[in-house]
Amino acid sequence: MNILITGGAGYIGSVLTPTLLAFGHEVTVLDNFYFGQNSLMDCCQYDTFQVVRGDTRDEAVVKPLLAKADLIVPLAALVGVPLCNQDQVGTQTTNFEAIAMICRLASKSQRIIMPVTNSGYGVGEKGKFCTEDTPLRPISTYGITKVKAEEVVLQRENSISFRLATVFGLSPRMRLDLLVNDFVYRAVHDRAALIFEGHFKRNYIHIRDVVRVFVHGINNFDQMKGRPYNAGLEEANLSKLELCAVIKKHLPKFVYVEAPIGEDPDKRDYIVSNQRLLGTGFKTEWGLDRGIVELIKGFTILRNTIYSNV
Repeated sequence: MNILITGGAGYIGSVLTPTLLAFGHEVTVLDNFYFGQNSLMDCCQYDTFQVVRGDTRDEAVVKPLLAKADLIVPLAALVGVPLCNQDQVGTQTTNFEAIAMICRLASKSQRIIMPVTNSGYGVGEKGKFCTEDTPLRPISTYGITKVKAEEVVLQRENSISFRLATVFGLSPRMRLDLLVNDFVYRAVHDRAALIFEGHFKRNYIHIRDVVRVFVHGINNFDQMKGRPYNAGLEEANLSKLELCAVIKKHLPKFVYVEAPIGEDPDKRDYIVSNQRLLGTGFKTEWGLDRGIVELIKGFTILRNTIYSNV
């Protein structure tokens, strides 16, 4: 297939792009390279790889790239509570308006696989799993714009959305602000972490399983289209304190303390069921323990906070 990935040099795209090229697809990446990253350098060896430096909100740039695409994967987004709060206009125009433009320009025959976030569930009911039928109650600018984008995408006939759990794991365009990555980095380099509102729960998924979810969606598109799918580790609906306990198994000198005062600006608190996706035949390969071991090795190499997201 000919695949267009917006934001293809980001955290997920830098793992997804080389994977799709290795499977024999033609891939065009549109990215503004905001972070100055060189994460797609290895992709340049492929004759089937094209890269365009530009803005996903610019119709003059996007329209000719769409014209030759069989599948569009719109990854370009401002992500995370701090960055989205810092640039609310950019969040609205990138996370929602650019997606609406793609949906307007794309033909009915063109396929879209859209990653969103299960943060759209906001604060769940205690002890009750969020399914794809659970009402969406996003509580952040990021979550609100992603929910709106999903609505536009799923109004088309030829679309799938994946509501991703909190992603973790190593990427050539590394992010340290993601919860598991952040906690493991602190455990490796500081051997200590101060936890705010440690009872808040959420679901997790390794970045390589995210990529495998996209490949699964491509290979099973006709059976899966028209619906959203939660994508996460079924066994990893954990609170922050429970996550720290798992990390401590691998790094026994790690000390974590819950703060008696103070708040986490990210108020998400929910548990998620991934049964709809599992029912299509998908299985995760990267558990939390395996991913933590990978991160420990990566952070033994990496000691530079330029990989934070703000």
